[in-house]
Amino acid sequence: MQIHEILAQFNINAKNPGGYIGSESLGSDANTIVSVSPVDGATIASVTPVTPAEYDRIIRKSQDAFTSWRLVPAPKRGEIVRQLGDQLRVHKEALGILVSYEMGKSLQEGLGEVQEMIDICDFAVGLSRQLYGLTMHSERPGHRMYEQYHPLGAVGIISAFNFPVAVWCWNSALAWVCGDVCVWKPSEKTPITALACQYIANQVFTLNNVPDGVSCLVIGGPEIGKLMAEDVRVPLVSATGSTRMGKSVGAAVGARLGRSLLELGGNNAIIITPTADLKMVVPGAVFGAVGTAGQRCTSTRRLIVHESVYEKVKEALKNAYGQLKIGNPLDQANHVGPLIDTAAVAAYEAAISKAIQEGGKVLVEGGVLSGPGYETGCYVKPCIIEAENHFEIVQHETFAPILYVMKYSGDIHQAIALQNGVPQGLSSAIMSNDLKEAEAFLSQAGSDCGIANVNIGTSGAEIGGAFGGEKETGGGRESGSDSWKIYMRRQTNTINYSDSLPLAQGIKFDL
Repeated sequence: MQIHEILAQFNINAKNPGGYIGSESLGSDANTIVSVSPVDGATIASVTPVTPAEYDRIIRKSQDAFTSWRLVPAPKRGEIVRQLGDQLRVHKEALGILVSYEMGKSLQEGLGEVQEMIDICDFAVGLSRQLYGLTMHSERPGHRMYEQYHPLGAVGIISAFNFPVAVWCWNSALAWVCGDVCVWKPSEKTPITALACQYIANQVFTLNNVPDGVSCLVIGGPEIGKLMAEDVRVPLVSATGSTRMGKSVGAAVGARLGRSLLELGGNNAIIITPTADLKMVVPGAVFGAVGTAGQRCTSTRRLIVHESVYEKVKEALKNAYGQLKIGNPLDQANHVGPLIDTAAVAAYEAAISKAIQEGGKVLVEGGVLSGPGYETGCYVKPCIIEAENHFEIVQHETFAPILYVMKYSGDIHQAIALQNGVPQGLSSAIMSNDLKEAEAFLSQAGSDCGIANVNIGTSGAEIGGAFGGEKETGGGRESGSDSWKIYMRRQTNTINYSDSLPLAQGIKFDL
């Protein structure tokens, strides 16, 4: 399937408006956002961003739509989301290719990202019949007390380039069944996949007579994100991206006492103990480090290896890295595609230089690839560096395929201290066949991350579990479990079915 055929399938032209209220288009900013593929340097299409005035109109329209959408029974909202999942199945190949081509991840990862969208739609359909509250016993006779959940209103979704479609669907599918409306600001680096998603959603919503404004798109620069973060009409802002960006969004939303759901940076480690099975260590560590060219928030950035198996692990990794194939991600023979742009390449080169300056030793050499097939300057070699956890560069997240390997000599608690000794707290893993070590890693004194895995890597979360992290990762939770509650407001109700009015705590107030 050719890219021009895919664009036509989603009604995407050479130049497109960047704002949508349902199927109504807006976007009259004088600037133009041009999407250039990191795969081959070709221009995919361009977008005219929305103006602040158009953003305001979109928000007002979404508020209008909320007044009727929230009254649709939740299972009926779930039925519409079910249809969205079915349409994503129809368009899975085309959308997966477009994700791969615009972002640069491998085709299998692009298809896997669309599958995540399908899975969260399935999850949301079941959820639509389970938006449950609790019933509590009242201390007053003749009273019943319970809690229920109501939709919030407009949910602002700010997504990053590395998962250009899945994160939107993680949020929107749940928010829609909860009765909210969604306003999506995608990354300026991947606007075309957002247009495709909006097109698919519009087709389903129009067929079901869903009011315009339930699904809105606002493509623009940081100023649009700032407007959203400061907008009191947007009670919840879900933002995925860097810690720097998240701190800015969190401060703006907090200043108006709104809610923020922050999914920010990760600095994820795998602990490899003496009993680890190398047949599991190598694929877990290598995919975690080089998948999506190291541009996942859950990418493996650090390996903490016991000294007794350190040399063996190093040799196994060097051998595995020697077999990696780097190139066009649409070619399924390749393991690693490009970084998103040349700015990411510059950050990759700077991180390697900094690590060496701090005393790091290169085990597998990195570098920028050139020549036929690498003309964009975005293809780099995955790199392994022996380092110490306290190095300044190791304490930071670099969105690139750089893996820091370090040694520990004590017990599992020393390894856990190293794992926890960074500002971020998203994903973590241990490779061990020792039950005591695994349980220590999962205990209250173990990993301080939102995700802690045993005998699997740091990357590749399932939608059934809540996804998110602690510390500078932001504390948000998306996707499965009871993550739906952040999209709703909790209300406690008390019903007096007696003939008197007793007060709580036995207070007497006779008139």
